[in-house]
Amino acid sequence: MMENQFYIDSDKLNEKALERKHRVEQDPSARTNHMEYMEGMEQISSDILGKVTAEMECYDYDRYDEADVRRALSHETCSIEDFKALLSPAALTYLEEMAKRAKQETSRHFGNTVYIFTPLYIANYCENYCVYCGFNCYNDIIRKKLSMEEIEKEMKIIADSGIEEILMLTGESRQMSAVDYIGEACKLARKYFRNVGLEIYPVNTDEYRYLHECGADYVTVFQETYDSDQYESLHLLGHKRVYPYRFEAQERAILGGMRGVGFSALLGLSDFRKDALASALHVYYLQRKYPYVEYSLSCPRLRPIINNDKINPLDVHEKQLCQVLCAYRIFLPYVGITVSSREQKHFRDGIIKIAATKVSAGVSTGIGDHESKYNGEEEKEAGDEQFEIADARSFDAMYQDIESEGLQPVLNDYVYV
Repeated sequence: MMENQFYIDSDKLNEKALERKHRVEQDPSARTNHMEYMEGMEQISSDILGKVTAEMECYDYDRYDEADVRRALSHETCSIEDFKALLSPAALTYLEEMAKRAKQETSRHFGNTVYIFTPLYIANYCENYCVYCGFNCYNDIIRKKLSMEEIEKEMKIIADSGIEEILMLTGESRQMSAVDYIGEACKLARKYFRNVGLEIYPVNTDEYRYLHECGADYVTVFQETYDSDQYESLHLLGHKRVYPYRFEAQERAILGGMRGVGFSALLGLSDFRKDALASALHVYYLQRKYPYVEYSLSCPRLRPIINNDKINPLDVHEKQLCQVLCAYRIFLPYVGITVSSREQKHFRDGIIKIAATKVSAGVSTGIGDHESKYNGEEEKEAGDEQFEIADARSFDAMYQDIESEGLQPVLNDYVYV
């Protein structure tokens, strides 16, 4: 476990919780097997995990040289082997050429459009102990769960700003954010927005079907890291600890009728090149199995959290992040790419001209504070944030900045009939 790197200040934790926290950190036998499903977790017969793991484990990016990169860029269609070369350190020398190729692919398949959405956190209670996350159950933060009245108020404020797509998020707690609760929030969201996404704890196929019937269009799940050993060391307690159940969440969502699914690794938790490879291959194999589904990739890096401002991405600087995003676009030309407010304004302004197709605006990762943010009021009592954002632009500012780059902001391209 990377204790020096992901230190959580536990001075304010109660004695019983602190004792349990210390036990699971020091004694691996006190932890459940992270590869075994817990009671109630649906198991599906899928070969995707095996395929992704096999490719990731044999990936030796140091064996690729400049000739491999040039060869990859010369091919009209990017193969898995080409993609591996484009993710290698050797490809950094060819970043400008990669950016040109990525821009061509983006223009060919998405035109000059950039989609805008905003996230809405409706609860931050969590039952997992993930040592890098501000919501983890042992972090001493202000917890809050919005009522349906509060959710609707937040949604109306957001919708009145002009935004037509919302991504609703919760902490990973079935007890405090039950599926029925999320479903009712989806029904409210359908009143105000054309496109409704969810980023919640993984659930079973029938539950995804219920949420889709309530109004959810797509589901995003961060695998965090595809290195199962590192995954085990970073997720010490809770349902999130079960690696394969989380990995198969998008496929269960597809089986439950969701129109779209999103994927991501949190770059900086492990070897980012292998995580980037695995994220894209996760999409690649599912895309061939379910070609009618809309797929998207995010590329977040670690951000500081409350009680821990020391968290920073490992060796994933903006140059490396740009390389990953360009490689994604060349390998998966039809897939949407989202760059969140974790990144600085200058980076987001640049990458939307090259590879990204979707950005967030008017962002708050706290619970119930959109009214104060949008109306310029003094901040009301709200739940603490999951992480610090780097780009706090409003919807209006983001819209204008996209237009100033000669691009077309898009609020919605899906019409229900």
